[in-house]
Amino acid sequence: MALRTSHGADSSEPESKVVLTLLCERSGFYWFGGWAAKKVLHLLKRMSRRSDRLQAKQAKSEEQKDDAIQSKKRKPEECSDHNHETEVSKRRQQFQIQSCWTPIVPGGVSPCVLIPTPHKDADVTEDFSRFSQYRFKNLFLTKSPLPPLSWGSSEDVWSNMLAKEIKYTHNKNVLSLHPSLQPKMRAILLDWLIEVCEVYTLHRETFYLAQDFFDRFMFTQENIHKSKLQLIGISSLFIAAKLEEIYPPKLNEFAYITDGACTETEILDMELIILKALNWELCPVTIICWLNLYLQIICLKEIPKMSLPQYSQETFIQIAQLLDLCILDVESLSFPYGALAAAAVCHYTSTEDTFKASGLEWDSISTCFNWMVPFAKTLSEGEPIKLRDFKQVADEDRHNIQTHTKYLDLLEEAHIRKAECTARLSPVSIGGILTPPKSTEKPLPGSTY
Repeated sequence: MALRTSHGADSSEPESKVVLTLLCERSGFYWFGGWAAKKVLHLLKRMSRRSDRLQAKQAKSEEQKDDAIQSKKRKPEECSDHNHETEVSKRRQQFQIQSCWTPIVPGGVSPCVLIPTPHKDADVTEDFSRFSQYRFKNLFLTKSPLPPLSWGSSEDVWSNMLAKEIKYTHNKNVLSLHPSLQPKMRAILLDWLIEVCEVYTLHRETFYLAQDFFDRFMFTQENIHKSKLQLIGISSLFIAAKLEEIYPPKLNEFAYITDGACTETEILDMELIILKALNWELCPVTIICWLNLYLQIICLKEIPKMSLPQYSQETFIQIAQLLDLCILDVESLSFPYGALAAAAVCHYTSTEDTFKASGLEWDSISTCFNWMVPFAKTLSEGEPIKLRDFKQVADEDRHNIQTHTKYLDLLEEAHIRKAECTARLSPVSIGGILTPPKSTEKPLPGSTY
């Protein structure tokens, strides 16, 4: 008996057609001929393709996992094989080297010699007498003369000051790098900077910072023409004023004081050149800073008031005037700033107070002291300097303001005095033969000039 579908399809019809008929009924399609069958077959093929792709991806991921696990298992085996090969090669090389050695016979020398080394617990000799020729006297490792400080360690402060004295170096041969410049040109420039400081009521520390910047910058350069000297000087003072002064002069004021020789743009450009040449190292211990410290230690009465001036302002400006005159001479750069200040203090106080305040001995300042004698005598024969009053400056700060006097005339007079003393002490030449001076012309013992 023939099986009939709901639409009268005979069972003898192909089975795929029957399946298609059922799918069409469930999916909403009715049997309208070949169009519906083609549509359903297309859908079936797409579904089968998707399932095949998913199965292929799963199989591929499983294969990758298996490969990773197997590679991890292989690595230790490969490392062990490699280590075994290296050990075998080392042994083979050692055997080849040993085969080249001659057999050790009694009295022979072995190529392998053990060199004995001292043990840590061995006794160390304490006799250093044989190293006496290598001992040097360190002038910078001196005991701190500073009293105990409430805000810090006096030893640390003193060691930092001495470290800066070594770091910020200067040289008296600075002008040898610039053939077109003469020592008198430097003296004229510094004298003019002192006058500028007085006009704008700048502090002494500002001037000495500018002097240090100028000399150290010139030592880093070569063949600077004299036409650039004023620009370098005013730019150095411009940097120092911005560092030290609370209300520094404006840029246009520094350009105005040069009477048109330097423009604002030139000062700014030279400022950057100086800063780069100095590697931005702008914190030296100046001569005036050493002077302030020495006088403070000498005249100190109350330790808690170490930060307040304890010395006389008149004494301070007298010694400061001597230092102003000496710094105009390029020979002053052959001495450290601390030694210059100590020698100047020694001209106005006792040697005991100087040694107490500076921590230096006579051997360290004797050369500087003798070199300073003509300058000190020149000032002692002139009119004594007087403390001046300044507007908007407190009375206790008057001595810190830089003042100007006829330093160039005083410098020339000091040079004449020095030349006379040198000529009087030098031997006399007669007929090309050097003869010593007469006994009446010899200096008395203990006298310098």
